[in-house]
Amino acid sequence: MSQTKLRAWLICYDIADKSRLGRLHRFIKKHAQPVQYSVFHFEGSTAQLRRLMRDIKTYIKPKEDDVRVYPIPEKVQLYTLGRGLLPDNLHLESSLSPGLARLVRPGEWRD
Repeated sequence: MSQTKLRAWLICYDIADKSRLGRLHRFIKKHAQPVQYSVFHFEGSTAQLRRLMRDIKTYIKPKEDDVRVYPIPEKVQLYTLGRGLLPDNLHLESSLSPGLARLVRPGEWRD
């Protein structure tokens, strides 16, 4: 995969300490859009993501905290239950992953 091709990513974290959690949350909000409390949407190249992860590493304790990044495919299949976190008038759109808006809109689980 190209280091410079833009793509969509989900950054998720579980931070053990409240103060580290707050600092990391404020930092990531400057670079990515919140989707849920500890889940963010980031658009960038693999090289940009690596730089971001290098910066994130300075905010965490690797033996206590967990940060994960998942690439979002262009064709997203997602099923949700319950309410969405974002207000009705806020929409998350992405030209890199057109199905991304479904990540924050409540829907129905279909068997």
